[in-house]
Amino acid sequence: MRICIFGAGAIGGYMAAKLAQAGADVSIVARGPHLAAIREKGLTLFEEGQEPVTVAVRASSEPAELGPQDYLVVTLKAHSVAGAVGAMQPLIAGRTTIVSGVNGVPWWYFHKIGGPLEGTRLQTVDPGNVQWDGFGPDRVLGCVVYPAAEVSSPGTIRHIEGNRFSLGEPDGSRSERVLALSQALQSAGLKAPVRPRLRDEIWVKLWGNLSFNPISALTHATLDVLCTDSGTRDVARRMMLEAQAIAEKLGVTFPVDVERRIDGGAAVGAHRTSMLQDLDASRPLEIDALVRSVRELGEITATPTPTIDIVLALITLRARVAGLY
Repeated sequence: MRICIFGAGAIGGYMAAKLAQAGADVSIVARGPHLAAIREKGLTLFEEGQEPVTVAVRASSEPAELGPQDYLVVTLKAHSVAGAVGAMQPLIAGRTTIVSGVNGVPWWYFHKIGGPLEGTRLQTVDPGNVQWDGFGPDRVLGCVVYPAAEVSSPGTIRHIEGNRFSLGEPDGSRSERVLALSQALQSAGLKAPVRPRLRDEIWVKLWGNLSFNPISALTHATLDVLCTDSGTRDVARRMMLEAQAIAEKLGVTFPVDVERRIDGGAAVGAHRTSMLQDLDASRPLEIDALVRSVRELGEITATPTPTIDIVLALITLRARVAGLY
């Protein structure tokens, strides 16, 4: 089984290091100082309570050097994927499976969902249908990513918490390909449950990303603060309730209520969300995948999104003023 991680930053690097440590045939596509360090010294992983481990991993900035793969795991930021579809083509052949480990509403959301919206394309996350046409939806496996990690220095990944990568077929089946990947990840010490209703899990994570990320970027507040301040907690609650109304029209079932989801965010503590980190580092913000896509789904399902619209307008302008959108 050949596995390539495209976008081996914090999360992709963590997965690659764990797979390599377990002896899997894994390679990565990276660039710049990160790539140079991995080629020279290997990929180093720091996990709490354990000695650091350095593993040798095939790494290249040129996908053609790595060749066709059985699994291509995409762990780029959502807004970067479309521009990389062409570069990924040398990694795709025959029965290659694309594992979509990207935050937000996935481009394949309406593939094999059934009903009148079957095959609907989402322009906010896949403008021009670049991924739909370039990958092909039949190749895709969904993946909800939970670990937190960071690239502490080129070639070095520091794992912070979590080791679950939930997997799911768009049609909910327990296919040979999803079970094989789950087993490979579990053999590497990762949790990789196969979910029959992965879209439910996508929405529970999206609840937080939709609200906590832009609110934190606008206020510079950490999760514990924005989830307990009465004003920002109310804004998050309103955004989540609007999203829930959309998701339930699409057949999603939420295993927890809004208050428990916000309490879960508060329990994470003084965490700076990924969007706040990106803003501070002058990196493009994942506004379309995390926020604008939900508004698009609201339009598709004829569901009002007044609070989401307000926050979307504010965070979009904030990003434009900073030259990041």
